[in-house]
Amino acid sequence: MIAGVETGGTKIIAAIAADETPDAIEDLIEIATTTPDDAAARLRGFLDSRGSDAPRHVGVAAFGPLDLDPLSPTFGFITATPKPGWSGTSLPDLLGPERSLSFVSDVTGAALGEGALGATAGVRDSAYVTVGTGIGVGALVARRPISEISHPELGHIAVRRHPHDRFRGVCPFHEDCAEGLASGPAIAARWGRPTRELGADLERAAELEAFYLAQLLAAVTYAYRPERIVLGGGATKIPGVLEATRGALVPEINGALGDEHPSRDPRIFIVPPLLGDLSGVHGALQLAAVSARSVAPVH
Repeated sequence: MIAGVETGGTKIIAAIAADETPDAIEDLIEIATTTPDDAAARLRGFLDSRGSDAPRHVGVAAFGPLDLDPLSPTFGFITATPKPGWSGTSLPDLLGPERSLSFVSDVTGAALGEGALGATAGVRDSAYVTVGTGIGVGALVARRPISEISHPELGHIAVRRHPHDRFRGVCPFHEDCAEGLASGPAIAARWGRPTRELGADLERAAELEAFYLAQLLAAVTYAYRPERIVLGGGATKIPGVLEATRGALVPEINGALGDEHPSRDPRIFIVPPLLGDLSGVHGALQLAAVSARSVAPVH
């Protein structure tokens, strides 16, 4: 058996599947992202519940920043994250040193999951942008992560401010980067209530969100030239945000990549995830399957 674990800013999802059929989840749990100690106890309990058939190969898609360099003394560690209590967390220690672990960022995991089974299946170059507790970007080139020792941190890019937005921003590092102005916590802080309770401010909130997200998506488009971008995360479920972002992207690109580039049709270029909240854990299972195959005996 193999397992996939996605650690997100608000919840952790873990799944178990057979080595030969990583697409078919046999067991799954979802827990709140509280403390590393609590997560370790619950995840180890879930993985060990199979007894002698407990998964040895585990793919991990984790929020970051994440140290992905195998030569680093902090390989598999969460580094300078704004998530309280998680900076310096060793994921190998959290999940157990007896397991064979493979790591990617949580957003790269989602990109892998959608590329295997979802909205970008069959697409060679793609990206996944998530907008939730933070903002993250995962990019695949030739269906593989752009780097095996690092990952993008494009949520922290600078963006032009909307002329009527006086909100200071919530990023602890930069205040008004993309994440500081357009993440879920930024939306809630700007309007003084949760994103699901925007009420009369909904249309205005969607317009502001689209203004900032379109700039981020344009940067992703220029940097990686993906054929398709998946836009996911809790904040993108706010009514009107997806369509407004598609519309706002058009003048950001403004034909600069030519008539043949798929960004000319944002309805096809910017799409929601087909796997919903399971994109990341499916990507983590794909990682685990690759790891299991790499050590399979040759007959």
